[in-house]
Amino acid sequence: MNVYKEEKIMKTLLWGSALFTVFILIAILSFLIIKGAGALSIDFLTKIPTDSGEKGGIFPAILGTLYLVTIAVLTAAPLGIGGAIYLVEFQREGIITKIIRFGADTLNGVPSIIFGLFGFAFLVYYLKLGVCILSGGLTLGFMILPTVLRTSEEALRAVPRGDKEGSYALGATKLQTIRNIVLPQSFSGIVTGIILGIGRAAGETAPIIFTAAILNPVLPKSVFDPTMTLPTHLYNLVSEATPDKLLNAYGTALVLVMIILITTYSALLLRRYFTRNIRR
Repeated sequence: MNVYKEEKIMKTLLWGSALFTVFILIAILSFLIIKGAGALSIDFLTKIPTDSGEKGGIFPAILGTLYLVTIAVLTAAPLGIGGAIYLVEFQREGIITKIIRFGADTLNGVPSIIFGLFGFAFLVYYLKLGVCILSGGLTLGFMILPTVLRTSEEALRAVPRGDKEGSYALGATKLQTIRNIVLPQSFSGIVTGIILGIGRAAGETAPIIFTAAILNPVLPKSVFDPTMTLPTHLYNLVSEATPDKLLNAYGTALVLVMIILITTYSALLLRRYFTRNIRR
């Protein structure tokens, strides 16, 4: 087999892999639209659930999910980006950096239920925050922190060394170089890590069962109140399957996926906007 045929086969395999990935996404979206579109309405999106979810809407669950994801991102983004900057710009390669990376990679593989148990023991019980939005949001923030840290680190390392050396040559300090050169050029990669974190945080059930979630359709008044969430509400509907509950379950799943898609697309638009401004 000559080189031309090998390259053609490889391109075909890669194209097939990409096409299969897109097919899976389209299949899932199509399935949810077919099954759940009948449940969508203004009332479904703006009312509270009644009769154990058979009637009413999912507004408290939507609100609770947005609260939890917001707190998770506000927790993980500063810590993850700050940790990545420390590893890349301030700490030389050595045992410390290896330990930090090993810890982050290990945490990435820890089951989400373990984070839930940790959040319950440390935040709910030891710090006495109770089962509330703050406890759940912080738990999700700890869970996505390794992802944000590692992706941010790779984005920072991708910044050309010559650009940083040119900044130093012009008299800029390290902090000025990080603020004006490193962070703007690595912004797209950092946003990618945050997007991955948002997608994981929005869809998790196990970590918030012990720390934030309730089944009662009550609107939270502060971050110290428990809340419904879309994943836990979906789990409850499916576990007590009836025709009406299944319809609402598919509708809930569709809304959850749409929230993730909208959030992801908004972040991609933001990344594209900043990338274009940097190039100019």
